[in-house]
Amino acid sequence: MNTLTPHIIKEANGHYSLGTLKGSQILYDFEKVLNYLDAKGKLLFGNDFRIYPEDRAILFKLINYFIKEKNNCKKLKIDVNKGILLSGPVGCGKTSLMKLLPAIVPHQKWYKIVPTRSIVFAFNHTGYKCIERFGSYNSYCFDDLGIEPIARFFAKDCNVLGEILLSLHELFINHKVKTFATTNLNAFELEGLYGKRVRSRMRQLFNLIGFDKDSFDKRK
Repeated sequence: MNTLTPHIIKEANGHYSLGTLKGSQILYDFEKVLNYLDAKGKLLFGNDFRIYPEDRAILFKLINYFIKEKNNCKKLKIDVNKGILLSGPVGCGKTSLMKLLPAIVPHQKWYKIVPTRSIVFAFNHTGYKCIERFGSYNSYCFDDLGIEPIARFFAKDCNVLGEILLSLHELFINHKVKTFATTNLNAFELEGLYGKRVRSRMRQLFNLIGFDKDSFDKRK
């Protein structure tokens, strides 16, 4: 990003304006941002990627969160100080959007996306050091929260993601460290997996933003 034109992003296939510049402030244009996301998505995921009209409402919420448009976020009941739990059916595009959206704010440091299954596999090999690693000051996006198997280290079972979320809640309260996640599960299913204590803290950690339960599988 050029510091003189922060509202224009250069990609391999061209330059894209996200809005207009007023002083040092970018006035984002939703349609221009969508146009850029469509182009960037094709670069990241291939030419079959596209922005679907039926996803515009959820994209409006997510874009306003990422650009920290406080007035719209207030109307949408989104707290920019929290992370995001993005829920929806299999294949609706949750992971792709969480990979894609930080591109519209390249000057900000965001999260690293980590599949929850990989965390469990790491725990099975390294034990509780894994919980210390992911329950740390770094910001993560836990992909597919809730589908991970129960972890086991030296014949002892551990709900690894539940323990990590408890650690991250403390970091959020004391140090404002944000956490992000995607999930196919609803709130009741998550509570069944992680318990009421974790579910209660998840309400403080996350803005819940969800695709419609009837959203179709875009992988087909």
